[in-house]
Amino acid sequence: MAKTVRVGFVGTGGIATGMHMKQLAEVADVEIVALTDVSRERAQAAADQYGGKIYANHQEMLAQAEMDALYVCLPPSAHTDAEIIAAGKGIHLYVEKPIVIDMEKGLQIAEAIKKAGVISAVGYQLRYSSAVQWVKDFLRGKQVSMVAGNRWGGIPGDENHWWRVMDVSGGMFHEMATHGMDFIRYVVGDVASVYARYSLTVLKGMQNLTVPDSQVIVMEFKNGATGYYSTNCALTAGGGWTSTDFILKDLLVRHSWSGVTVSPEGAVTVELPEEKMNADEAFIEAIRTGDHSLVLTDYFDGLKTSEVTLGANESARTGKPVEMKLA
Repeated sequence: MAKTVRVGFVGTGGIATGMHMKQLAEVADVEIVALTDVSRERAQAAADQYGGKIYANHQEMLAQAEMDALYVCLPPSAHTDAEIIAAGKGIHLYVEKPIVIDMEKGLQIAEAIKKAGVISAVGYQLRYSSAVQWVKDFLRGKQVSMVAGNRWGGIPGDENHWWRVMDVSGGMFHEMATHGMDFIRYVVGDVASVYARYSLTVLKGMQNLTVPDSQVIVMEFKNGATGYYSTNCALTAGGGWTSTDFILKDLLVRHSWSGVTVSPEGAVTVELPEEKMNADEAFIEAIRTGDHSLVLTDYFDGLKTSEVTLGANESARTGKPVEMKLA
């Protein structure tokens, strides 16, 4: 019989309860033992459904609760010292994206994780999908000429939602389109530099909104490819589009909501592999086996994606290209 993996949660909002706790409930020998949230009511609702003792804050929880793994499911600006304290106690970490809004803090956390030797994972669940795995396998060893990514949608929550504030969320490219950017890094390779232009036009004057409604980022990759990513949150009445196009010699590969398509039609047969484990299953199995390779995005790798999106924010502020520094 496998040893029970004891899990704690800092943050019990939608991504914690709607995804991670729900998926962990399907994994054998996993027990949620500790919860904390700025909203006691929200923490109580999660505890009622999934179990666990509620603590006033993460400092109290990490000082008193015995756990093997900690999920940190917080807005980007709320990542302070929970990861550092947990790593110092030998607790494995699953950190929801985007993992920071300040690169210096991210580097401190990465160093604490490296020093402790704990398993870390970042919530880029898209990497585990069969469609993304097919694209990665297909592009392996091939030169990509250009990448074109787009994510157009609306604004989550009401006028009090933290997402609307640029200094809290980091904007749409950093907070929501981060999945698309991470996907691009995963299958094409690391980014060398970014240049970005943002604007707030059609949503100007919306209550409590400081994020741009339009963002366009031009990228240069270390392998010589070029690309762009565009985001827009002006579609507040619904609708939108998400896709990523990879242009190779005589071939276009598109990943979108409908799956993977290749043109010209018939040039390549797309047969998606069976999905093996979701991100939560992989994290728990990595803890049980000690096999770090089961986790497809560790903390440092996730930090490299944040470097791109935060670098784009810096470029938009300064009007200058920003070089990526993480190797």
